[in-house]
Amino acid sequence: MEKDDDDTLQFHEMGIDDRILEAISKLGWSQPTPIQEKAIPLALQGKDILARARTGSGKTAAYAIAVIQKLLHMKQTASLQATRAVILTPSKELCNQARRNILELTTGCSRDIKCVDISPQVPLASQRPLLMEKPDIVVATPSRLLAHIRAENINVKKTLEILVVDEADLVFSFGYESDVKELLDNFPKIYQAFMMSATLGEDVKNLKKMVLHNAVILKLEESQLPETSQLNQYQIKCEENDKFALTAALLKLNLVRGKSIFFVNSVNKCYLLKLFLEQFGIRACILNSELPVNSRCHIVNQFNEGLYDYVIASDESVNAASSSKKSDSKAKEKPKRLKKSDSEYGVSRGIDFYNVSNVINFDFPPNPDAYIHRVGRTARADNPGTALSFVSVKDNEKLIEVEEALLGENGTDSVFKPYNFKMEEIEGFRYRAKDALQAVTRSAIQEAKMKDIRQEILNSNKLKSYFDDNPQDLQALRHDKPLHAVKTTKELKHVPEYIVPDTLRNMRRSGNTRSDSHSVRFKQGRPVSQAEKKFRKRKADPLKSFEFAGLMENKKKKQKK
Repeated sequence: MEKDDDDTLQFHEMGIDDRILEAISKLGWSQPTPIQEKAIPLALQGKDILARARTGSGKTAAYAIAVIQKLLHMKQTASLQATRAVILTPSKELCNQARRNILELTTGCSRDIKCVDISPQVPLASQRPLLMEKPDIVVATPSRLLAHIRAENINVKKTLEILVVDEADLVFSFGYESDVKELLDNFPKIYQAFMMSATLGEDVKNLKKMVLHNAVILKLEESQLPETSQLNQYQIKCEENDKFALTAALLKLNLVRGKSIFFVNSVNKCYLLKLFLEQFGIRACILNSELPVNSRCHIVNQFNEGLYDYVIASDESVNAASSSKKSDSKAKEKPKRLKKSDSEYGVSRGIDFYNVSNVINFDFPPNPDAYIHRVGRTARADNPGTALSFVSVKDNEKLIEVEEALLGENGTDSVFKPYNFKMEEIEGFRYRAKDALQAVTRSAIQEAKMKDIRQEILNSNKLKSYFDDNPQDLQALRHDKPLHAVKTTKELKHVPEYIVPDTLRNMRRSGNTRSDSHSVRFKQGRPVSQAEKKFRKRKADPLKSFEFAGLMENKKKKQKK
């Protein structure tokens, strides 16, 4: 039974420091989310917590507020500076996000609480001075923290008080199991631990046994995705080549509006889709595991600021982890490809994209968890969102699996609505898409990939040094520039009338009629600029124009004579 707003435990009723409350107020959080309301009081009581709540429910803030509050309380009695809290996340992007959230919550107590992110962005040696200062909170991936411990840059054997494992369901799938076991040998036997996860699978249960002691399990009675009033989920049946034609039609006819994320299952498909869209004059930036971490974080930040409308993202590392459990033959192929990329990467898991209107599964996700995390990028907080999935014949089993997983929570009604779009109406786009795809060869994809990665490495180096001193120039650095690996034509960028579907053509024609009549009116009685008014006035004044109608007529008569 849901509680009324009056019965909700408010932030100021939790015994939180006034400086944290002030930061919460500046962030505009009027009241805690369900996970925050339940987790924060238990954490402040010293309980170990395993919390399962859907993506975007405020899990990060729940543990961050508790950690900061407990550290402020400890500092009242502790005399020595020491690292007392460690936050482990499975990816560099999540490390960056966790540190940013902590900085936002410590604006009023930044002198008392120092937090550093030591994820693998720079060499170990350059991070050593940060750790020598013994920051209160260290945010890292398991492998990076272990590397620093081995290098004797940090020692928390006697000082660690709080351990947080964020996105716990992803830790083992990213290959951190052995790292976590070795880390635990370097931690004290007694500490308070929090584990945050969007799902509670076998990996989480195994990690729970290793990390937690008599933990309180918070499993909120809520669906893993928002309700249908907030999130609309559509599916459309189409084969591989039709996906490209449909994407071009949706974007060129403005049927998809707002910030959108396209999810594909491989890095090469990212570049294939980007080069395809370039030929239609549609700009998009790529987010995948092969790009430098500084560039990836910068892309996410600029997307959140509204600089880009479309991001093409790959979930290759998640797919490799999930497929390895299903097929030994596929498991042998995937890791080889991942060695070249960044294993500590997962764009659909936990990264906080702001105000995403649409998530488009260009490639259908491999399992229900991946679907939940992808679609969880939209309809966050109280914002509405739309998820559209392209489903081919080979994806039918995956679609059924996702449907069954979501139906277990939402009852008997189907969670997917059919996207009412007749493929025969975009026949003109299908021919154009075929021509555009033929131009995107394998060599063009490889050339574009290498060119993009080289450029992003250059940008990444700039981000580390130059932009620290020149933050204003950071805004000028864009990641959606055309790669020019494929020769483009102006014809594809223009949408002629004959390829527009009839239903949209009538709307378009009526719109053109209005604009045509407006243009006629504009010609007949168009607005006159100030400069033109002055010119007419001057021309009408004979003293200024030296033209007088009577005098001119006399001159003409004399000339005739």
